[in-house]
Amino acid sequence: QICDMVTVARYLNVTLIVPELDKTSFWADPSEFRDIFDVDYFIASLRDEVRILKELPPRLKKRVEQGYLRSMPPVSWSDISYYHNQILPMIKKYKVLHLNKTDARLANNGLPMEIQKLRCRVNFDALRFTPEIEELGRRVVQILRQNGPFVVLHLRYEMDMLAFSGCTHGCSNEEAEELTRMRYAYPWWKEKVIDSKAKRKDGLCPLTPEEIAMVLKALDIDRHYQIYIAAGEIYGGQRRMAALTSAYPNVVRKETLLPSGLRFFQNHSSQMAALDYMVSLESDVFIPTYDGNMAKVVEGHRRYLGFKKTVLLDRKLIVELVDEYKNGTLSWTDFSSSVKASHTSRMGAPSRRQVIPDKPKEEDYFYANPHECLHQPDELSAL
Repeated sequence: QICDMVTVARYLNVTLIVPELDKTSFWADPSEFRDIFDVDYFIASLRDEVRILKELPPRLKKRVEQGYLRSMPPVSWSDISYYHNQILPMIKKYKVLHLNKTDARLANNGLPMEIQKLRCRVNFDALRFTPEIEELGRRVVQILRQNGPFVVLHLRYEMDMLAFSGCTHGCSNEEAEELTRMRYAYPWWKEKVIDSKAKRKDGLCPLTPEEIAMVLKALDIDRHYQIYIAAGEIYGGQRRMAALTSAYPNVVRKETLLPSGLRFFQNHSSQMAALDYMVSLESDVFIPTYDGNMAKVVEGHRRYLGFKKTVLLDRKLIVELVDEYKNGTLSWTDFSSSVKASHTSRMGAPSRRQVIPDKPKEEDYFYANPHECLHQPDELSAL
């Protein structure tokens, strides 16, 4: 969102105010932009492209306080002409325009090359974490490296994710009811009635810790490798993690690696996620168990760093194979060979984004594979 709005501000030739972060989500994180990112570097590194201020100038601030402010969400997946034709006139009219929703508001494809390159520049250079987060991230990576190879598992099995998605496979009746109550309690989660079984069969649920343990074994991930869990608190705790920790005894988290170093980050989920992001970039293998902004941006960043191995799981096929294995119609050998065969081309290797005209939500996300900014093999560059 930040990268897109910097790019929009640059091509409208308007001033950007350092973005405010959402503080009303489930996690209720009070972190400001400056608590996560190096704000001075952000402003300075983009000085040749766009004017960025930490806050509104006094005259405009006074206008806003008097109620002269237009607030609106831009249209999703818009191209740059929409911003020129619809948004720029409003900025000229109101002097200050507050864009109150900025997720997926710029198209993945069909934009000029310089726009795509600027999105990458903001993402891969201008957005640096604070020195404190960078230092802690380096310490976690150093500790992991001292103990050999490590896999980062972006295990999206937190309570809010399960409640939001309606995925309750492997949960008790009491847990399923608790998750349903939570979904109904949050008004911004629009979908309320969800068929968990159907959704799982369609590959639309996060893989469970039990399922991911089977996948890691099927892919021949060495059981002595460290498995770093990049996530919040896993729903069901140790009981749900038992299959994974039994198969892989070296399961670790930032909280166990730096028990005293994280005290200032407690209850600041975005800062904790920033640490996980840094470790995810440095891992030998990155495996997200569900889609999401962080998983997709890490995937794209690892491509940028030299197409580092990222296993993009085919969840629809995996749950089908898991069920066949568990009901006895598929041997372990066939399960393992099927998982391997179906993922040989899903390891984050160079590729072009899939473009689906008029269906931007279904096509490949720009930040997951910003191929315009990557050093592609010759045969791909020629396409």
